[in-house]
Amino acid sequence: MASLIEELIAVLKQEEEVYKKLLPLEEAKIKIIIDNDLTALQRITEQEQLTVETVTALEHKRDEVIVNMGIVLNRNPKTLTLKKLIGLLEQQPKEQQELAQLHDSLTAILKRLSDANIQNQSLIEQSLEMIEFNMNLIQSTRMSPGSGSYTKNAYTDESTVGRTGMFDARQ
Repeated sequence: MASLIEELIAVLKQEEEVYKKLLPLEEAKIKIIIDNDLTALQRITEQEQLTVETVTALEHKRDEVIVNMGIVLNRNPKTLTLKKLIGLLEQQPKEQQELAQLHDSLTAILKRLSDANIQNQSLIEQSLEMIEFNMNLIQSTRMSPGSGSYTKNAYTDESTVGRTGMFDARQ
């Protein structure tokens, strides 16, 4: 059991380090979205994707350790949370304290990541709303009867007024 606890602590420390690297990326993305810098957004998204792949591998490893701990402790691994493990380690105060510190640190980092993600999502939604507003504005000015769409013979060209779409598929 001691080796499983050590393995869990090692995996959690690795996860903590990866999340610490992800946090500045998420916070930098806020400014990038505000600045509408699509090139930088693409670069940072690629970096995030690599980091997420690392986190996924670490989470898989952590899940394996938890399953093994559940077998050793004769408990259901699906209900074996980090808080429950901390409570079960009364006989090992050093490991108990280390797991508690990791739990608190990961919780704080994940809260900050969640807050940054919520802010980024809100900014992206606002940006999309603005794009939709602009497209509707452009479309409505193209469709209005007084839009000045005359031919060389000074009469209204019915083929352009009757269009409802933004783009002409005939081109």
